[in-house]
Amino acid sequence: MIVSCCVLIAAVTSSSGTVLKAGGFELELDALGFVTSARIDDSPNLVPGGSRSPLLSLRSGGKLLPPLSARWDQKKGNLSLDFGGHRAQVKVHEKATHLVFEIAKVTPSSDVDVAVWGSFATSLGAEVGETIGVVQGEGYAFGLQVLNPKTLGGWPTTEDDVEHGFQYPDPATAKGSHVESYRGDTAKPTDFGSVLQAYVRNRTKTRTIAAWGHAYYTAPGFNDGGLAGSKIALFGCRSADALSTIGKIEQAEGLPHPMIDGVWGKMSPTAHESYLIMPFDVKNLDECLKITKAAGLRYLYSPDDAFESWGHFVLRKERFPDNWTSLKECVGRAEAQGVRLGIHTLSTFNTPNDPYVTPVPDRRLAEVGSSKLALGITVSDGEVSIEDPKFFNQMSNNTLKTVRIGDELIQYDSVSSTAPWKLLKCKRGAFGTRAKAHRKGALIAKLMDHGYGTFLTNAELSVEVATNIARLFSEAGLQQLSMDGLEGNWSTGMGQYGPALFAKAWYDHLSPSLQGQVINDASMPGPYIWHIQTRDNWGEPWYAGFRQSQTQYRLDNQRYFHRNLMPGMLGWFSLTSETTLEDIQWLLARAAGFDAGFCLVTSLKSIKGNPQSTEILAAVKAWESARRAHVFTPELLSGLQSVEEEFELSQTGNRSWSLQRVDSIKHSVSSFPFETSFNVSSATKGAKLIFQIPAGVAVSGWQVSVDGRPIAVGMSDIAGKPRRITLEPAHLAVGQHNLRFEGKFTGKSKGAVDLEIRIPIGTPTDLRLPS
Repeated sequence: MIVSCCVLIAAVTSSSGTVLKAGGFELELDALGFVTSARIDDSPNLVPGGSRSPLLSLRSGGKLLPPLSARWDQKKGNLSLDFGGHRAQVKVHEKATHLVFEIAKVTPSSDVDVAVWGSFATSLGAEVGETIGVVQGEGYAFGLQVLNPKTLGGWPTTEDDVEHGFQYPDPATAKGSHVESYRGDTAKPTDFGSVLQAYVRNRTKTRTIAAWGHAYYTAPGFNDGGLAGSKIALFGCRSADALSTIGKIEQAEGLPHPMIDGVWGKMSPTAHESYLIMPFDVKNLDECLKITKAAGLRYLYSPDDAFESWGHFVLRKERFPDNWTSLKECVGRAEAQGVRLGIHTLSTFNTPNDPYVTPVPDRRLAEVGSSKLALGITVSDGEVSIEDPKFFNQMSNNTLKTVRIGDELIQYDSVSSTAPWKLLKCKRGAFGTRAKAHRKGALIAKLMDHGYGTFLTNAELSVEVATNIARLFSEAGLQQLSMDGLEGNWSTGMGQYGPALFAKAWYDHLSPSLQGQVINDASMPGPYIWHIQTRDNWGEPWYAGFRQSQTQYRLDNQRYFHRNLMPGMLGWFSLTSETTLEDIQWLLARAAGFDAGFCLVTSLKSIKGNPQSTEILAAVKAWESARRAHVFTPELLSGLQSVEEEFELSQTGNRSWSLQRVDSIKHSVSSFPFETSFNVSSATKGAKLIFQIPAGVAVSGWQVSVDGRPIAVGMSDIAGKPRRITLEPAHLAVGQHNLRFEGKFTGKSKGAVDLEIRIPIGTPTDLRLPS
């Protein structure tokens, strides 16, 4: 556990400006309010030569105003910045590990729409953590931490405040040859090193902005104190101390500081444990637990199809007869066997069958915008006349085409192309609401929806839905969550502020015994959410084969996790009835190489239908136990990270394993009839030939020959379950060989037979834990 120390260190004022200190970190401001120097212990000045960065700027009338002068009141810890027609009071706190800056007041504030912290120019650029706001180089780390949800990391590039992603050559590669995709710009690489930046928006007034594919979107006013209260921390330390320093900042500033199994989440080995995604319920739970334990895993996770509706999160009655009480029963049964349960949600995506939508729609469902009825309508009218069409005829992100008038929901097909403006081909009383007559001048609101066929929420309802999820977890005792669809909170009109409020509400409303214990990830990151999230686990299996689906994306994520001081995860992989042991070993080697967890998406049907399920689960258990034991030497990690390398691992004892590198030669045949011939060279005994016949494919008259000598013959085979045939190693002795495989598909079956020759390379490597 990290212990915070809040020793105050007095600033000094020199002839050239104000020097603020926090431990070994020193920041100097000139008389105008610009940062001119930053040093860590005995480092050179980390502000690039000639650079001056404003501590704070104000935007008014579309212009960004830098400070014109600064006055430091050491006794009060107050920095007064003059911007000409505006002034800002900034409270400053010098602590043992960091400096805190907070906007106390801006006068006048009514015409200031944004206040920007920085950008702070630094010469550090070897590692740029764009989400967490930490840059590193030459053994030093310089960071900016947002200390509340209203303070957004990055630059106000767009009015919707959505995270600004960009591409830039990766400074960690030779000459930045690899173009890296960055998520956000709290820290941003530059030619001179990097910049750190954050901002706060004045949300006291309702605005119309471009957002979520709409040219016109209503961002309602939000009462959060405006610019006042925006708060950041700046710190500098040795790179080796960057993560622990952030932990101390969390504790000193009252940020979320999740503890998992007694260890801070960002340092806990539990944080990157692998898990199974498998539909479980009160009836099949014991079978699912047996499989989870056979794989040596501790977390079993339910997909979101467990819910009948999203919003109130009512569970399917046929699977959980007593709703949350049945889920709680499952959690208790799993805990008794050493397994922790979790469940997947879609955050603020409200299904049309949820009580927030039907039979009376909640007034807090998010609105794109509103108008008024130009004419009254009866209970049966199929056209609705409106005064202004601009919020209603935006069709690029408009799946449900739904409006609300009072307590009635109405779906429409299109909007008339000319005035008088009408919604055409209307379905009255949509989604189980009641059709009613409405008078002229009644308010009509266009609801915001998502392509999944769900409705979204305003800021107040977002917080309530987050509280519903927290209550579900607290009552049932669940210990894993993915906040999928977290971007749904953009419907608040507040960009990244919405997801941060949602995540904070969920975390704050967990029961005290559970708070911090729940492993959680999300569909998107953020500088404030970083403190809540355990990890992220991106990468989906739906788009190509086991090894091909989003492979480069998964590898790029490992660099992202590293530079943002997060645990490594490889994403989701699909374990079907046709998944091979060799593919699983390929995944497990990558997990070991990056020390990254993963999840296997499967089902009881897939496990029972896979002829290698026993071997697959045993392999997961062996590899994961070795990874968690950290027995792989640095010399092995490079090969284990390479997607081109093949390895096999076997457990030889409670504390020992044997790792064998393998040369893999693959062929696929699908002609009719088929035959293929190829040469192989084996320098080591133990080579083997595997061929896999997929489900539904019938093959007959097949024969395998080595050097002209038949070694396996199959006269007939019927379509059905996948079949796998492995020829014993003795068939391929050391030396050069010619292999021939021939046969034909029968009936109407189509497909391919996959062949793989696996040849051991060198001698096995023995791995063991020290006695």
